[in-house]
Amino acid sequence: MSLQSVRQFFADHAPDIEIIELNQSTATVALAAAAHNVAPGQIAKTLSLKVKDEVILIVAKGDARLDNKKLKSTFGAKARMLNSDEVVTVTGHPVGGVCPFGLENPLTVFCDVSLREFPEVLPAAGATHSAVRIAPDRLAHLTHATWVDVCL
Repeated sequence: MSLQSVRQFFADHAPDIEIIELNQSTATVALAAAAHNVAPGQIAKTLSLKVKDEVILIVAKGDARLDNKKLKSTFGAKARMLNSDEVVTVTGHPVGGVCPFGLENPLTVFCDVSLREFPEVLPAAGATHSAVRIAPDRLAHLTHATWVDVCL
């Protein structure tokens, strides 16, 4: 279902973008980077956080780490990572396949400026073996994301 919702998202909003499906897992940054033969930073990881009473998604380069001070300053409160059950329930995507496309529920998406280090990044596409190649600005445009600086 999750991969299908991402397929539908791209069919509706960006039919020129192809979903890449591999026979191996790309569920972690290291696995994805090796499978796609790119630097770990070029993998765009999607983090599911709860800030106050709202669940948000932050897409950042694969080797970036969240900076709690920047998060609190940007969002006005501490952030908590969702557990794997919460992630599936809220996004509709399995952990390792979470992306800002084809979401089960409408969520606010933020893109960390770290993504702009690369002309093209590879976020997951709703499954632990799928991804897309996309320019960071196009990713932000398609997901109506706001750019933030919340990573180290």
